[in-house]
Amino acid sequence: MIRAILIYLTILFVGIIFLASMILYAIPALQESTFVLPGVSETQTDAGNTETQKESLNKEVEKLQVKLDKFTPTSAYIIVNTSDNHFFLYKGSQLIRDGKCSTGKNEKLTFVNSKKVYIFKTPKGVLHVQSKQPNPVWAKPDWAFLEDGLPIPPPGDASRFESGTLGAFKLVLGDGYMIHGTIYKRFIGQNVTHGCIRLLDDDLDVVYHTLEVGSKVYIY
Repeated sequence: MIRAILIYLTILFVGIIFLASMILYAIPALQESTFVLPGVSETQTDAGNTETQKESLNKEVEKLQVKLDKFTPTSAYIIVNTSDNHFFLYKGSQLIRDGKCSTGKNEKLTFVNSKKVYIFKTPKGVLHVQSKQPNPVWAKPDWAFLEDGLPIPPPGDASRFESGTLGAFKLVLGDGYMIHGTIYKRFIGQNVTHGCIRLLDDDLDVVYHTLEVGSKVYIY
C-alpha cells in the first residue's frame, strides 16, 4: 500500500515538473514565433512587396522621362563634359557622334608688366552657337603674346592674325569662346586650352555641319 502511494506521488511530481516546463519555455516560445496566414508564405509576401515597389518606380521613371522629353531640343545640340573632356553630339534623342575634346586648363595667371588677371577655363552652362565660319583666322589676344614673352602689338597689327591654328572651322560661342580645331592634336582629351573647346578634324567637320546658328551647347 505504501509502495503504491509512493509511485503515485512520484508520477504526480513528474507531471507537475513537466507542466511547469511547458509554462516556462513552450508558451513564451510560441508567443515569440511568427505566424503566417494559411496559403500565404513569407516568400509570397516579399514578392508582392517587390512587385508593388517595381510598379511604383516604373511610374516615377515614366513621369521623369516625360519631363526630360520636354527639355530635350528636337534640333541638333552638343554636350561637353569638361572633366572627362568628352563631347556628345545629338539631334533630338539620337546620338550623332561623340569623342574626345580639349577644354580649359583651369589656371589663373597674372603676367609680368600686365595688370590684368587671366582665368583660362571653359565656361559652364548653356551657351549658343552665335556664328560659324570655315577657314578661320585667329585674331591673337594680348595673353597670347604675354605667354610667349613678347611685347603686345597694337590692335590690327599683322602679327595678331594667324591662319591654320583654329583648324578648318570655328563655331563662335561668345565672349571669345569657340569650338574649333587644333594643331596640337596630341593634347586632345586633356585640359589644356585657354577656354575654347578643341576637336579633332573629323569630329569638327561633323559638328560644324550638324549644328546651326542658335544651336544649344551644354557645358558641364
